[in-house]
Amino acid sequence: MNIGTIGGPFILAPLAGYTDKAFREVARSMGADAAVTEMVSAEGLARGGDKTKALLERFPGEDRLIIQIFGPSEDPVERAIESLLQHDPAVIDINCGCPVPKVVKTGAGSALMRNPGAIGKIVKTIKKHTDIPVSVKFRLGWDSDSINYLAFADEAAEAGAEMLTLHARTRAQGYSGKADRNAFREIARHFSGSGILLFGSGDIFSPEDAIALMDGCGLDGVMFARGAIGNPFIFRETKELASRGSYAVPSLEERIGTAMTHLRLMIRYFGENVGCREMRKHLMAYIKGIPGSAKAKNAIGMALTEEEMAEALGLLLR
Repeated sequence: MNIGTIGGPFILAPLAGYTDKAFREVARSMGADAAVTEMVSAEGLARGGDKTKALLERFPGEDRLIIQIFGPSEDPVERAIESLLQHDPAVIDINCGCPVPKVVKTGAGSALMRNPGAIGKIVKTIKKHTDIPVSVKFRLGWDSDSINYLAFADEAAEAGAEMLTLHARTRAQGYSGKADRNAFREIARHFSGSGILLFGSGDIFSPEDAIALMDGCGLDGVMFARGAIGNPFIFRETKELASRGSYAVPSLEERIGTAMTHLRLMIRYFGENVGCREMRKHLMAYIKGIPGSAKAKNAIGMALTEEEMAEALGLLLR
């Protein structure tokens, strides 16, 4: 596997409740080289659940889709393989980082950090059935007393994983505190010359953050998560910074225009009622920090239709 498999080094990370096909479409239009689905339950996929299948729907023409699955062991993953392959993933990613209690209590997500042997079995199971590249996304460890990311990464790599993404926080930290930049440097040194793609995640809120992880820490690429919510422009900006040393920030008009494009995609794919409700969290992020946005935020919170959403955003241009 090489960086060409996913088109480049800048990827939209898996974000539960966010990285649906509308958000992925906007991010790709802004320069994301690939995108990851919301995490998909291997058990749900094995059972053929409609809600699970809906998470795997693509926008028209979408390619290089990385499908992320989660499960506590190789058993549900193996039962899900046949269904998973029908969705033609560019890469199959295994979630070993989600800290949410309802996922962890099943033994999946970051609970796997306490059982490194399990990730090896899961990777081997997938590799037994397909040549599609396998990726693993994981954390530093369960807590500060059990930092084991290098040993965990070794288990995944030895089992055949071609790509590793480190979110440099422990499960106990959740999304608080700071991602450990030294851990990014250490994993880059550890796997130097191995041919395994190394990505970083955590606290990447600007193009400068992304380039620092690659040039300063030696990673092959980055996954933008919270830094891309309401800010899909970060992909274009990062590419501009990498290629010419500077970048242009979007104007207010472009920001609002992109938000409206995103809204219309949500409505097209999910209907006006669901699309508008689900879009509120995105719109709040699109207009965060804009002077005089308080009135618009209140209006967005009450808007139920495309027209009302457009009127709310229009308040920022008056």
